[in-house]
Amino acid sequence: MTTLILLRHGRSSANTTGVLAGRTPGVELDETGRGQAEKVVGRLDGVPIAEIVCSPMLRCEQTVAPLAAARGLTPLTEPDLAEVDYGTWTGAELKKLGKEPLWKVVQGHPSAAVFPDGEGLAAMQARAVAAVRRHGARIAAEHGPQAVWLACSHGDVIKSVLADALATHLDNFQRIMVDTCSISVVHYTETRPFVARVNDLGGDVAGLVPPAPKRRRRTTARSSDAVVGGTT
Repeated sequence: MTTLILLRHGRSSANTTGVLAGRTPGVELDETGRGQAEKVVGRLDGVPIAEIVCSPMLRCEQTVAPLAAARGLTPLTEPDLAEVDYGTWTGAELKKLGKEPLWKVVQGHPSAAVFPDGEGLAAMQARAVAAVRRHGARIAAEHGPQAVWLACSHGDVIKSVLADALATHLDNFQRIMVDTCSISVVHYTETRPFVARVNDLGGDVAGLVPPAPKRRRRTTARSSDAVVGGTT
């Protein structure tokens, strides 16, 4: 039931200043981030992308803009893929937050972490996974079960979606690395997802192109069975 490309936004002005940007309005890509966004167009060349879904944060909108222009697509804004609401932590220096008692909870027991006047990481994961599943089902119905689509979001949000796809507890999601403008890929089926890659910063994406349907056969959904004994 569709292939999802998870794209983290490019490097922003906040990423290099040691500040937790969160939902601070107006945080833009820096020069490096803009260059990363331009390179996404070439990296995904040849991959048929049915739709682009995007966090409402400006840095995500700027990241998908070159790809959307190249493909003639209009990104769909999805509030449930927005950055974590860090509450009063928003805009604070990370070195200062590292001294807060909650920091240890965020690192070691994130499923219990709730940011002051903000949201909890468990609630964030629930909304993000629900959004991914909702759009995946809609895109499969509109474009077919082999459709490929892209969602641009934020590090913690993408890590939480990957944790769900890997069937690992949210308390393990800090073990997953998702760099700026990295690509992670999940193939969704009727019964379970398959994680094809994580934190890809420039590898070959030929494997993301759906195979051409064979003659006289209906296009079927991706198998829910895992390969036994490895694959070629």
